Amino acid sequence: METVDVGLFGPGSVTWKLHEEPILFVAGLRSLYLQALHPRAMAGVAQNSNYRHDAWGRLIRTADYVGTTVYGTTAEAEQAGLRLRRRHARMTAVDKATGERFRIDEPDLLRWVHVTEVESFLDTARRAGVRLDAAEVDRYYTEQRRAAALVGLDPETVPGTADEVAEYYRLTRPELRMTREAAETALFLSVPPLPWKLNLPARVGLNLGPPRWAYLGVAATAFALLPAWARRLYGGLGLPTTALSADVTVRALRLALTALPRDWREGPMQRTAKERAAQLTETG
Repeated sequence: METVDVGLFGPGSVTWKLHEEPILFVAGLRSLYLQALHPRAMAGVAQNSNYRHDAWGRLIRTADYVGTTVYGTTAEAEQAGLRLRRRHARMTAVDKATGERFRIDEPDLLRWVHVTEVESFLDTARRAGVRLDAAEVDRYYTEQRRAAALVGLDPETVPGTADEVAEYYRLTRPELRMTREAAETALFLSVPPLPWKLNLPARVGLNLGPPRWAYLGVAATAFALLPAWARRLYGGLGLPTTALSADVTVRALRLALTALPRDWREGPMQRTAKERAAQLTETG
């Protein structure tokens, strides 16, 4: 009998529990604001990406990649990781501060992108009202080491608990700063060209189609959810009231999203993964 493959995580994982939440699209935007504060990582993006001309296409491709790693079969996840590693292996960028040319698949850069992404997913979800205890938080970070391995990282070098993530940020913060590229990227993220005819919501599992004012509200919320030290680097005050307002807003947005019909909240990869998991239950 053929074994049912539920992928890298599967039912019962904290990863599936967390990524069930449609509010994570706000987390994705938060992670981009955070990633832009790393000058070397930002140089790699700016010098190799056409995100300004194809912002929504890039967003869709990123969402598809994350969806595949979370909900795809093991083979699908590994193939997605292989394609990403091959693409990154061909790319280099120049550090404007030193003039050094570097590969964008340097472990330090890959680790920064990974940590900021998974920490954004987790922090946004919890502040939106998703209940996770301390053990589940650590399990999520540990589980996500499997995703880190797909991009070429040694899992043992990737923070696997909340304390390790906090320590990683503490050690990395001296390397972060506000640059012209970071400012331009933050502005672009806040006011991008909206693709009125692009069926973005269907691709990411959300049937919303928000007008520009709604997107601005989402972007402002994502920015306000940044750690206080990150908002200060962007020139904000990082006051507690800002975080409190963001918490209230993101909780209200989560309630609105979870009230939508399930078919509007779930993407095709997620539904297919659940069907495979159901087969496992039936045969188990």
